[in-house]
Amino acid sequence: METERESMDFDVVIVGAGPAGLAAACRLMQQADKAEQELSVCVVEKGSEVGAHILSGAVFEPRALEELFPGWEERGAPLNTPATRDELYLLRSADKAQKLPNTLVPKTMHNTGGSQTRYVISAGNMCRWLAEQAEELGVDIFPGFAAQEVVQDKDGTVRGILVGDMGVGADGQPKDGYTPGMELRAKYTLFAEGARGHLGKRLIERFALDKNSDPQHYGIGLKELWDIPADKHEPGLILHGSGWPLDSKTHGGWFLYHGENSQVMVGLIMDLSYQNPWLSPFDEFQRMKHHPVLAKHLDGGKRVAYGARALTKGGLNCLPKMTFPGGLLIGCDAGTLNFAKIKGLHTAMKSGMIAAETVFDAIAAGDEGGQELTTFTEKWEQSWAYAELKESASFGPAIHKYGTVVGGAYNFVDQLFGGGKLPNIRDATPDYATLKPAAEFEKIDYPKPDGKLSFDILSSVFLSNTNHEEDQPCHLKLDDPAVPIRDNLPEYAEPAQRYCPAGVYEVVEDDDGKPQFQINFQNCVHCKTCDIKDPAQNITWVAPEGGGGPNYPNM
Repeated sequence: METERESMDFDVVIVGAGPAGLAAACRLMQQADKAEQELSVCVVEKGSEVGAHILSGAVFEPRALEELFPGWEERGAPLNTPATRDELYLLRSADKAQKLPNTLVPKTMHNTGGSQTRYVISAGNMCRWLAEQAEELGVDIFPGFAAQEVVQDKDGTVRGILVGDMGVGADGQPKDGYTPGMELRAKYTLFAEGARGHLGKRLIERFALDKNSDPQHYGIGLKELWDIPADKHEPGLILHGSGWPLDSKTHGGWFLYHGENSQVMVGLIMDLSYQNPWLSPFDEFQRMKHHPVLAKHLDGGKRVAYGARALTKGGLNCLPKMTFPGGLLIGCDAGTLNFAKIKGLHTAMKSGMIAAETVFDAIAAGDEGGQELTTFTEKWEQSWAYAELKESASFGPAIHKYGTVVGGAYNFVDQLFGGGKLPNIRDATPDYATLKPAAEFEKIDYPKPDGKLSFDILSSVFLSNTNHEEDQPCHLKLDDPAVPIRDNLPEYAEPAQRYCPAGVYEVVEDDDGKPQFQINFQNCVHCKTCDIKDPAQNITWVAPEGGGGPNYPNM
């Protein structure tokens, strides 16, 4: 029996209240106000509130914000800590480091000097502020509602989304209080779910949007927020580094930013193209903090928040086509992050703003929806955001191909000549395909956490405020339940036990001593690393019941 569903009609539906989605919503209403035209815009957000699922470093470049809200200072935008000083380190061992002079740092990584001030911010708080601006402009924002399906015509044209049902039990049957999800129909739908969006992933496949691009590449970003003594706090100090504890075949880097209110943000970004299945990004992050370069900023402090998420870092070479009949992919759903700058908020916002202008122009001209707005591509490719990605197209592939040191040197020379002048390096190997058999590596014995600088995974997940209703269907779907034990365990020592930063996956023994694959989906912080790195591509992440997942404060 088919469930009867209510529906609501809007001019534009936006999936995801991140920087791209909210910038698009604001720009749409600004355009409507300017033209004195009525426009209905709705944003759905799977987190319990706007900002609950937002996690980023973050050093923010306000170029797009200046264009969206030229008077952002008077409006109270939460940009309170200007960048004051940059330091870049190569960690050579557990206790040795080399500080690199600014003259050897690629210009894309400079955060001080130049014509525009950068800021150390909380991306979550920035999104909360953007949501306030959007609502003042007349946008409807629905937090706690997860977009579960794309609504399409028989010919494939996108007509909106289906919000997931609420109150479904683990057995798939309705519980007391069951509420069927609504159809939110629109002339155009913008998908701004962030990295590896589960609807964006399906749209890329359905419309072959990536047929002319390299496979997308990802990193996993792990972050903690620390309260530190006031005498150790230097607002605006920005540290970046690479090297130890990652080996020469494992690429990534760390950051440590001094924000406001005597807080420090520290994190590790590790490429998901790594080879060694014994690696644990979480444990690499924990031991990294013991290096003296980082420890001196954290000693005497208190860890107050933890989180993790995947990020798109493939850049221009991996950017899919962003248009299809009835909608667009924007922000990290497409992969607009500029990894050469270690920044993506400004490019995500710009992609959303261009999408909004394109959609509004179509609707204002009488378009009833369902078209493929190819004019977006022309406007996007003429933008400064696209130019940034073009100038740094080789940044990630060079490091993948030549390693952190040689690849970094290639990028330094490339940037020296203005970016994009040297041959464009490509990387066509998907991240999941780089994993090698466990037998080729020694098992890694990570040091036990000391409870001062390093911590265990469960106490970390506790600090993410993650919560899911236990009696609901598991949102981590296995195409073949036999694969983890039958294939992944003997070949790769089942790497899901280690690449997951939240302890979701375990191999346990049953009463007969046989290994079983256990999924603790309640721990899931929605990073989607499993969907990306599983060597069999057997795990599919879908959105759980709305409101579930982490509840990040100030991240």
